Amino acid sequence: MMAAPAQDLEIQLIEKMASFANDFEGFVRFAFPWGEEGTELEEFDGPDVWQLEQMASIAEHLATNPLGIYRDATASGHGIGKSTQCSWIQLWLMSTRPHLNGIITANTWTQLKTKTWRELAVWHKRVVNRHWFKWTETRFYHVDHQETWYCSPIPNSEHNSEAFAGQHGRHTLIIYDEASAIPDKIWEVSGGVNDPRVFWFVFGNPTQNTGRFKQCFGRFAGRWVTRNVDSRDCKMPNKEELEADVLEWGEDSDYVRVRVRGVFPRLGEEQFISYELVENAQKRHVDVPWGTPKVLGVDVARYGSDMTVFVGRHGRKIAKIQKFRDLNTMEVASRVIAEVKTSGINVIMVDGIGIGAGVVDRLRQLSYEVIEVISGGKPDRENEEVCYNKRAEMWYRMREWLETADIPPDNGLEYDLIETKAFYDNKHRIQMEKKSDMKKRGLASPDVGDALAMTFAYNTPPVMRGGRGNSMDPEHPGDY
Repeated sequence: MMAAPAQDLEIQLIEKMASFANDFEGFVRFAFPWGEEGTELEEFDGPDVWQLEQMASIAEHLATNPLGIYRDATASGHGIGKSTQCSWIQLWLMSTRPHLNGIITANTWTQLKTKTWRELAVWHKRVVNRHWFKWTETRFYHVDHQETWYCSPIPNSEHNSEAFAGQHGRHTLIIYDEASAIPDKIWEVSGGVNDPRVFWFVFGNPTQNTGRFKQCFGRFAGRWVTRNVDSRDCKMPNKEELEADVLEWGEDSDYVRVRVRGVFPRLGEEQFISYELVENAQKRHVDVPWGTPKVLGVDVARYGSDMTVFVGRHGRKIAKIQKFRDLNTMEVASRVIAEVKTSGINVIMVDGIGIGAGVVDRLRQLSYEVIEVISGGKPDRENEEVCYNKRAEMWYRMREWLETADIPPDNGLEYDLIETKAFYDNKHRIQMEKKSDMKKRGLASPDVGDALAMTFAYNTPPVMRGGRGNSMDPEHPGDY
C-alpha cells in the first residue's frame, strides 16, 4: 500500500533533519523561512558572521571527535543575538539527537524567563518541524517523548546546584546565558558531566575579570573553543549608538571593552567601583522597610560644564535623580525646598565647599535643617585608618552599599561610578581622584556619583512615627 502524501512528507522531513546531525549551519538555513515574503524573516538572509564561525567550530569538532565533549565560550558586546543563537542550538540538537537531555540557565531568573527562554518560543513557532515539539514555560519537549527528550530552564542558585548534577544520557546539552554571573558552584557541578556527546555553551558580556567565565579564556582555554564578538561587527546593533559610546567613553575604556568590544575589563588597581557591581545593582529590585529615612544628596555647581545634581536615596534604593544647569544658589535652594515638600525628604546633605555654602546658608535662613558636607574634612573616627578624607569615606560607604542596592540605569551615574579612580596614600588610606584630574583625562566631573555619595556622609537614624517624621520641612513636621 502506498503511503499517503502527508506521510511521505513527514518521512522526508525526518530524513532531512537526520542529514543535519553534523551540520548546524545547514539546519538553520533549511529550517527557517529566510527571505520568504509574508513571513517574519522576509527581510533577513540568515545567520550573522559570528554565528557562522561558531557553527564552523562545531562542525570541525564533530568531524574530528564526534564522541568528545564540546565546550564553547562566547564573550561579546550587547545586542549581537546571543539569545537567538541559544534557541537555534536547542532546536538543532533537539531535532537531530534523539532523547536529548538539556538544561538552560542564566544569571537571573528574570533574564532566563523573559529573554533566553522566551526567545526559544519565538523560534519554535518559525521552525519547519515545530509540530515535533511543544514549548511551555517550564519545559521544551518532544510531543511523543515528554519525559526523556527535552530541554528545561533551570534557575541558577548555589542552593539548587543538585539540579545541574543529573545531566547524563546519550546526548546532553548545557547552556549558560550571561555566564559571568553564574556561581562557581554551578560551574563545578556542570563540569562533572563527563559523558560523551556533551555540548556545553556559555555566553555573556565579559563583566568580570575573575571567575569561571574569564577562566574559559585563560586558565582553561585549552579545553574551550573561545571567541570575542564586537557588537560593531554584527548585523543587529545600532551602529550609530555604538560609535557614540566609543566617542564618549573611549575605545579602551572598560565600558566599551565590556559593552561593545566583548573583551574583559582591565579592572586595574585604580578602578574603585567595578562595572559588574554597577550592572548587578541596576538589575536588582529591593523593597524598602517602613521607617527608612529619605535622604537627599545635593552636589552644587553654578555655571559651565558641571551640573547641579540631586539624588534622592531611600534606604537601598535610589528614588530619584535630577540634573540642572545654570542655576544660582537661590534657585538651587528653591529646588531643594520643592523636593522636600513633594518627596517627604527626611535628611538633606549638601556639598558645602565653594558655592554650595550659599545653598546651605539660604536653607538654614528659611529654617530648614541641613547637614553641610565638607568633602575635604576628616572621615568619621571608625574610618580614619581606611579613608583619607570625608569624600573617600562617602565613596567607600557607597561602594559597600552597591553590593545590595537597587539603582536605575542612568548613564551619567553609571559613568561616574565606574570611571572615578581611587589611590592609596603613604598610610594606605583610600584617596579619591580629584575632579580636576578627571578633567585632565578628558572626563566630565562625576556630579551624579558625588551627589549619591553625599547621602553617605553621615549615618541617618530611622524615622519615628508620631515624631517629626519630615523634620526637614518646618511647615509640615508631622508623621512620615
